[in-house]
Amino acid sequence: MVTKIHTRIRTDPFTSNYELLGRELGRGKFAVVKKCIEKATGKEHAAKFLRKRRKGEDCRMDILNEIAVLESAKANPYVVALHEVYETNSEIILILECAAGGEIFNQCVAENDEAFTEKDVIRLARQILTGVACLHSNNVVHLDLKPQNILLTSAIPLGDIRIVDFGLSRSMDSVTEVREILGTPEYVAPEILNYEPISIATDMWSIGVLTYVMLTGESPFLGDNKQETFLNISQVNVDYSQDAFEGVSSLAIDFIKTLLLKNPR
Repeated sequence: MVTKIHTRIRTDPFTSNYELLGRELGRGKFAVVKKCIEKATGKEHAAKFLRKRRKGEDCRMDILNEIAVLESAKANPYVVALHEVYETNSEIILILECAAGGEIFNQCVAENDEAFTEKDVIRLARQILTGVACLHSNNVVHLDLKPQNILLTSAIPLGDIRIVDFGLSRSMDSVTEVREILGTPEYVAPEILNYEPISIATDMWSIGVLTYVMLTGESPFLGDNKQETFLNISQVNVDYSQDAFEGVSSLAIDFIKTLLLKNPR
């Protein structure tokens, strides 16, 4: 865990500097993201409201870890930018760059006209890889890479990606072996299921799953229940048939195969 942060945490009322705009942009178990406007500049941002107490536990340090990771990724063009931080009695509010194009998930499951072309996927996958390589060079693993955590700066025309949600991120210092069950079932790597050490390869597996979803609109390991999903992952049970990859090049399929490896080297 990284806990030393440089951003000043403001305790004056968030609403004296920002105005919330109606709809939610996203919601998780312990957080909600809303669009807001900075009164002084008229600029749009995303405000992420994070509960400090979760299941009766104080999680302030976890939130500081998320802030520290965002700070360390300041020079990374493909990680969402952190603007300011506010704290109230019950919440910490992160003011983030607003990625107006929304989650890439929407295009992954869209009908033909709106779905990604292979050319789109090549460009976006390259950006995801560049962004994640920057994190890894700072010894940070994301551990929750999925289409809901990759946003677009604009949907039409197709913009650039922004990686978001560092709530599960860990610093990979060589001293401690990270062994935790984290992440979203259908995107987690086999080593997470087996409680084996987590490494940067864990993110690479998720990028393989992500690329599969972007190209086919299907989730490669998703079963009828969690148990079936986990079994599919541990057996690396993937459908590479022509039906699944209609109109997709063999190079793209090979790329996915090199990422979905059970014992990465």
